[in-house]
Amino acid sequence: MVRTGILHHGAKWKIRRGDRVQVICGRDKGKRGDILAVDKKRERVLVQGVQMVKRHQKQSVQSQGGIDEKESYIHVSNVALIDPKEDQPTRIGTRFLQDGGKKRFARKSGEIID
Repeated sequence: MVRTGILHHGAKWKIRRGDRVQVICGRDKGKRGDILAVDKKRERVLVQGVQMVKRHQKQSVQSQGGIDEKESYIHVSNVALIDPKEDQPTRIGTRFLQDGGKKRFARKSGEIID
């Protein structure tokens, strides 16, 4: 098995669809958005309003031609979850609760995320 990037096949992901994240490096550094999709195989996430690319669309009977702008995938290591309490990027940990459940928490403030 070839290891690529920071994760390997079977690694637990701490970021999920619907999470609010901030880009921590790259051309869109500092931008924030919600995760729209996750591609675990390629270790990438689709963040709303981040990594915008232009696609040239040829005119057809069904659609108008022109230049469409849409989001592109970004590597998961380039985003950090936003701490709900402090509104700053934070790392994520897991914590077992008294009822036996397992929840994610923000390491910066200790706030439960789920």
